[in-house]
Amino acid sequence: MSKKIQTNNWKDKLHEIIYEADTDKGKWFDIILIITILISIILVMLESVETFDAKYHNYLNIAEWIITILFTFEYIARVITIKKPTTYIFSFYGIIDFLATIPKYLSLIFVGTHALVALRALRLLRVFRILKLARYLGASKTLMTALKASRIKIAVFLFSVIVLTIILGTIMYIVEGPVHGFTSIPRSMYWAIVTLTTVGYGDIAPETPFGQFIASIVMILGYGIIAIPTGIVTSEITKTDNKVQTNTQHCTNCGSDKHLDNAVHCCKCGQKLHHD
Repeated sequence: MSKKIQTNNWKDKLHEIIYEADTDKGKWFDIILIITILISIILVMLESVETFDAKYHNYLNIAEWIITILFTFEYIARVITIKKPTTYIFSFYGIIDFLATIPKYLSLIFVGTHALVALRALRLLRVFRILKLARYLGASKTLMTALKASRIKIAVFLFSVIVLTIILGTIMYIVEGPVHGFTSIPRSMYWAIVTLTTVGYGDIAPETPFGQFIASIVMILGYGIIAIPTGIVTSEITKTDNKVQTNTQHCTNCGSDKHLDNAVHCCKCGQKLHHD
């Protein structure tokens, strides 16, 4: 019985270090993790420079293997310290951690997969927990809620833009024609999209006075079109509750980290949360 309690204590302590962002040990672990990820990304970038790789290839390869092994131990530790491992394995961060670890091993079997270690950059998303940027995560949730609420209006707007693009593309194809680069209606639609979005690559440009007049109207129209979705989303944001939750507690049982402030138990499984 005591042995089982000691095992649980060992796992709980390791879980607190690996998953929690509010403890001193947890913060140091996450900071070291972020630094390691950054070093790994820099190594991959340097390896892509042929002259540098030719000179230091062996050193880069050894360093990359060391980091890969460290990430492997970290991944295993995350799996064994949670009571329901599948909740982590199939979670967003779990998949990212796996994708960040496996490429180096795959490079032993498949040529060209080593470059996939650049996926480790996605692990930098953990910086939100380390720097206690939960308020910004909450703001992003507010934005996502506003986007979801305005999806029908945005869909109607995008459909209108597509119809307008088809009309403008057809008109410019008739006015300018293949002689001036408008060789087809799809290519003319491409010009309309580039002009409406005020990007203006300049690879196709109207040359007739009437075509230039139409282009001027499209450019002015583009400024108004850009502002419309902004207004739609902003209107929905003002209707959204701005209360942001800053709780960063991680459940040792199911892995959930979406808890209300001052929550004592997990909102999904009822497991008691750490508050040390």
